[in-house]
Amino acid sequence: MRIIFIILVNFLILMGCENKDKDKKAKIEFKKDQMETKSLLENVRLAINPIFKDWVLFENGTYIVFDDITQIENIENEAIRLMKEFGPVHAGGPAGDFNVISLEKNIGWVVSGHGYGMYTYVHPSELETNSPDDITIGLYGRSKRNDDGENPKIIHVNSSKNN
Repeated sequence: MRIIFIILVNFLILMGCENKDKDKKAKIEFKKDQMETKSLLENVRLAINPIFKDWVLFENGTYIVFDDITQIENIENEAIRLMKEFGPVHAGGPAGDFNVISLEKNIGWVVSGHGYGMYTYVHPSELETNSPDDITIGLYGRSKRNDDGENPKIIHVNSSKNN
């Protein structure tokens, strides 16, 4: 029974990722623009444990936190490499797995997956329901991560090397 559930979830993930309906994308973009009082950057900043100084935020809300960048020449290049490798969603493997974490310092959730240190922020205004369950949040977050993985655009870099 668990296998059937996993297959169904992965199928739903792929269907959500392949949906290129312009009206739906426009609706999502409108909802993204209306994030209540805080910008995407402010929400992500609050979601990250302040002990981590090195992280990169992508256009759709996926961010990568780096433990140690002493061996990394260029954090932007490394973030794009990781996003291209672990961002796109593929059914039937670890790329379809996710975990939903409720935030304490701000509203919303982060969705984690198989890419170490990779998370996607989901704001409640982005969802079509007022009381979403973890599957709804997780599938939506995975679709955002997939978008960032297929077309990675960095919108912010926070690096201790710049200080």
